[in-house]
Amino acid sequence: MNISADAPFVSRPGSRLIAGALALGVHAVFVLLLVFGMSWQTQHPAPVMVDLWEALPPAPPAAARPARPPAPAPVKAPEPVKAAPAPPPVVDEPPPPKAPDIALEKKKAEAERLQKLQAMQLAEEKARAEAASKVQEKQLAEQKKRELLRQMEEEDLTRRMAGEAAASQARQTQLAEAQARQAEAAAASKRQAEVAGVIGQYRDLISAKVRGNTRLPDNLTGNPQVRCLVRLLPTGEVQSVRVTQSSGNAAYDEAVVRAIEKSSPLPLPNDRDARAAFVPELSFVHRLRE
Repeated sequence: MNISADAPFVSRPGSRLIAGALALGVHAVFVLLLVFGMSWQTQHPAPVMVDLWEALPPAPPAAARPARPPAPAPVKAPEPVKAAPAPPPVVDEPPPPKAPDIALEKKKAEAERLQKLQAMQLAEEKARAEAASKVQEKQLAEQKKRELLRQMEEEDLTRRMAGEAAASQARQTQLAEAQARQAEAAAASKRQAEVAGVIGQYRDLISAKVRGNTRLPDNLTGNPQVRCLVRLLPTGEVQSVRVTQSSGNAAYDEAVVRAIEKSSPLPLPNDRDARAAFVPELSFVHRLRE
């Protein structure tokens, strides 16, 4: 008969009855031994006789000393009857060892496998999350780098544009200044030409006036030239005349000096710049023949 490992233990009815009868018999014997095995008799102690002596008798010689009678052996009380050892109780037979539960082992192994699989899945998900985080961080870093480069390029472009604008403005300013200088130079040149023309015109007028007042000495030959420094007032009046370069003919030099003094006031231009060539000093050159 095969018994499954999972089936509960079933005891046999005959074994239980035999075990109960044996247990009752053992207990009954034990009670009888306790009741009838004990002694109910009471023994009175034997009387004790004592001899009284007035004095101790002389001690007998060692050889003639009678031996002391042995003391009476004590009366031993009857030993109680030992109870018979109780028979060992009937113990039910232990159940046979259960066979290993293959399904439970399979479930346990499957649970462990699932647990390991879940752990592996969690580890993979964690690794994927870390990899994704690293990729995202790398992308953010690259994006920041691109933005920084773009900002630097924009700033560089702005600086270049600003530099080009400043350079263009500087070129325009320089061109305007150059044009202004050219215009000023042209105006100055024109002005100088005008002033020079006016100066030449009034020099001719002064020379003609002085020539008209000059009384030349006799026997004068050649084309002598004399240079005089004439000090004039703004009104053209002559203050002084001094010969700075003689013609070599004193009479001619004196005649020119007298003619200049006689021609006072000399004609002067109204233009201030042209007048500055005559006032306060005029370098006058007079030739006999123009």
